[in-house]
Amino acid sequence: MNSELSSLQVRDIGEQGLLKRLQRFCPPEIIGDDAAVVPTEPGQSLVVTTDVLIDGVHFSEITTSGEDAGWRSAAANLSDLAAMGASPLGITVGLGLPGDVSVSWVEQLYQGMTQCLQQYNTPIVGGDIVRSPTTTIAISAFGQVSPLRVIRRNTAKVGDAIIVTGVHGASSAGLKLLLHPELGQNLSESDRATLIQAHQRPLPRLDVLPILWEILEAHHDASLPSQIRIAGMDSSDGLADAVVQICRASGVGAVVERISIPLPTAFNQWLTKEQALEYALYGGEDFELVLCLPKEPAYAFVQQIGNGAAVVGTITGESTVILHDQTQEYPDQDLQLGRGFQHFDH
Repeated sequence: MNSELSSLQVRDIGEQGLLKRLQRFCPPEIIGDDAAVVPTEPGQSLVVTTDVLIDGVHFSEITTSGEDAGWRSAAANLSDLAAMGASPLGITVGLGLPGDVSVSWVEQLYQGMTQCLQQYNTPIVGGDIVRSPTTTIAISAFGQVSPLRVIRRNTAKVGDAIIVTGVHGASSAGLKLLLHPELGQNLSESDRATLIQAHQRPLPRLDVLPILWEILEAHHDASLPSQIRIAGMDSSDGLADAVVQICRASGVGAVVERISIPLPTAFNQWLTKEQALEYALYGGEDFELVLCLPKEPAYAFVQQIGNGAAVVGTITGESTVILHDQTQEYPDQDLQLGRGFQHFDH
């Protein structure tokens, strides 16, 4: 990229000039009107989600390049679709930009979004750009799901196994390393890179949905054409938050086994057990799925997807969500909302 282009700022080319540059990231047959028309298949329900990322809150130049900010913003929205059991159809992007933002940064933002979206055959189908004192990325994502396969938070039942689709704590650990490079001196370069990658380039778990449906269909009574019951959400706000939210919505409790929570292997060379658990429970932004379903298909699902997937607990009829230690080294403790990142905490 030549110096003249890299020094070009948004105010130099204006809204229309910027839109013209960004339209090449979108399918030409969809964009250009006042709204996108995205066809869905018969017998499918449309799923819509919106996520807003703010400079200085969700990303910064210290921890996140333009491409990484784009990837993270797209991944966050695709993860919300995965948490509903939906397949993505497209996204729209709303940008609020100060006039002195470089054009190259905005293009890198879109390149990062595209790199993430292309893995899931998901186009950018439109959006809006406005002047703003703070860089803001507002994405709406659209997906489709069979009405019989919608994953909701309020359908967990007593006796269900609680599943996570991968390790927890890696993203928040990666952020800590980016903010404080002097930390983790015992980590190998590979482990350090893996943790940082988890923060900058998280993967929405759309990949596990076909496996989930296959296993649930195999354990479902075909003579009963009812909805396949499964409760869940993603762990973008932390594992503890996800379990508590599901339990509250479903009117149940849970026991989470401390020893069963999957952690990055790099934590063994860096963190104490207490620190590792804190990252896993309350760090957030791991974008794994937390699912509750009957035990037999739950264990079959975990075994098939591997890569850190685990059954971490059981839904109970109590009103509390308990972290339990089978070794009795640690006393039981209540898991609560609010210990992770909260937008309006003082």
